[in-house]
Amino acid sequence: MRHRIVSELMTTEVVSVRQDASFTEIAKLLAEHDITAVPVVDDDRPVGVVSEADLLRREAGRLDTAAGPGLDPWPAEPARAEATTAGRLMTSPAVTGRPEWTVAEAARVMERNRVKRLPVVDASGRLIGLVSRGDLLRVFLRGDRALREEIIGDILVHTLGIAPTAVTAHVVDGRVTLRGTVERRTTIPVVVRLCRSVDGVVEVSEHLDHRVDDTDGPASGIDSSRRDQLTP
Repeated sequence: MRHRIVSELMTTEVVSVRQDASFTEIAKLLAEHDITAVPVVDDDRPVGVVSEADLLRREAGRLDTAAGPGLDPWPAEPARAEATTAGRLMTSPAVTGRPEWTVAEAARVMERNRVKRLPVVDASGRLIGLVSRGDLLRVFLRGDRALREEIIGDILVHTLGIAPTAVTAHVVDGRVTLRGTVERRTTIPVVVRLCRSVDGVVEVSEHLDHRVDDTDGPASGIDSSRRDQLTP
């Protein structure tokens, strides 16, 4: 089973700026390219990120209380109010990602650092792409047919050796329903866990039976229907 990685989802034609880029230059770039942030680079290495929020924060810090009731200056970072270049406006240091990361790894870093995007760097630290939350969510746009083929081919047949006639997978809008019979009871949670790990799967429900209950110690190996007959 293969997970999608950042290099398959990232934008490779990245709009970036140098530290001496002006407020106006940055604002124009954001508007022209319909983007919300740009990496700030030094010798092609990300040193920070300037976003719409950074520009607005600067403007909010410049508000004059005389402009009207309730319009107070931004409560923190007074130096930001006077910033005019990317080097002073940016949020730094830049939180970066690697092209070989899985979607889950990139999402964890974004969540931990509370950022919406990651400049992607190579082994030498040079900028090679940009991946956003929206890019990561693209894995959930995979078609149901592709998900079903991966579940049956990669998980059931190749990984677990379960014949496609033994277990069926019905997929609708990323929700997977498994039906059929497996050899051993302990295989059922394994099947469910592997299906949940498929990129694009939203939910997994199972209606699986088993031929052998290998969870009950002495009763292990007894056919489940036969054991039910023997149980008082």
